[in-house]
Amino acid sequence: MTTTYAALLRGINVGGSRKVPMAELRTLLEALGHGDVRTYLQSGQAVFSSAHGDEESLAADLTAAIEKRFGFAVDVIVRDHAYLKSVTEACPFPASELTAKQLHVTYCSAPLDEERYAGIDRAAYLPEEFRLGDRALYLYAPDGLGRSKLAEQLAKPRLNKGLIATTRNWNTVVKLVEMTQA
Repeated sequence: MTTTYAALLRGINVGGSRKVPMAELRTLLEALGHGDVRTYLQSGQAVFSSAHGDEESLAADLTAAIEKRFGFAVDVIVRDHAYLKSVTEACPFPASELTAKQLHVTYCSAPLDEERYAGIDRAAYLPEEFRLGDRALYLYAPDGLGRSKLAEQLAKPRLNKGLIATTRNWNTVVKLVEMTQA
């Protein structure tokens, strides 16, 4: 049985460094034995089908292949269609009423708990808000991610210790659900 996955690469093709051309990423995934390989945008999303492995082993294999090919490590999260769809369905914010720049999902490599974020004075950042989901953090930033003081706080290394975390805007979140649909 084949499953369709999305690979989310963290921190590539930003500001001219850590370049991973999408054509080469597609070739790498095909060389790993995956089929139906497609990429989305230049910011590190690939969709592929695979009959072997689980999310963690698929991510580890792709991470190793990228490091071997490009000479630098890239954090990778791999998630299947069912998970990606569940993230959109569980969104605690009114996604249909917001613009894509206002709503973001940070995909995480492990489950999140409120204790990790207990030191954040949420009221101090209003109207910005965040909520936790299944290995995901939803961020409502009405003025966009680039101007978000809450996003800055949430990106602190001490809050993300032990996690791989990578953020996508709502358009990308929805597009990945569409692209992984069998």
